[in-house]
Amino acid sequence: MEQAMTTITFKNSPVTLSGAPPTVGEKAPNFHVHKNPVQTLALNEAAGKRVLLTTAPSVDTGVCAAQLRAFEARLAEAGDDADFELWFVTRDLPFALERFAKQSGISHVKTLSDYKDRDLGQAFGLVVEELGLLARTVFVIDKDGTVIYREIVPEIATEPDYDDAWAIVTGQ
Repeated sequence: MEQAMTTITFKNSPVTLSGAPPTVGEKAPNFHVHKNPVQTLALNEAAGKRVLLTTAPSVDTGVCAAQLRAFEARLAEAGDDADFELWFVTRDLPFALERFAKQSGISHVKTLSDYKDRDLGQAFGLVVEELGLLARTVFVIDKDGTVIYREIVPEIATEPDYDDAWAIVTGQ
């Protein structure tokens, strides 16, 4: 059975996502990503917590770095009032994510990698076929594992709508 493909752009040129990303109201498919080369984290381990899941092509680009820093600043400001987890996932090596986090003072957002098993990209249909990287997206998943917010940024070279996602995940 063939899946419907989603088309977005990268620097105004059309690119295609590998599958059909989950929509609002659907259960989020389980996946695992890497904290480091040997330790993984699965979505089902966050059961009972809300998760703001944001994906990006590579932390070593300006827009992706801005995306991570923007979510870090919001989560740091929320402090102990944040009753959710924020996961930033790319296909960068865990070493690169750790280096960037240390250099940039990222300590609240979980920086995670889909580099090895590529489980998230496949489960969510977020692989940009032409690049082999993840699309720029934001999902909010509720405590029961249901998608309650979805943004697939139509132009990869632009930032997501931080305000909309933040309003949903914080209930404001």
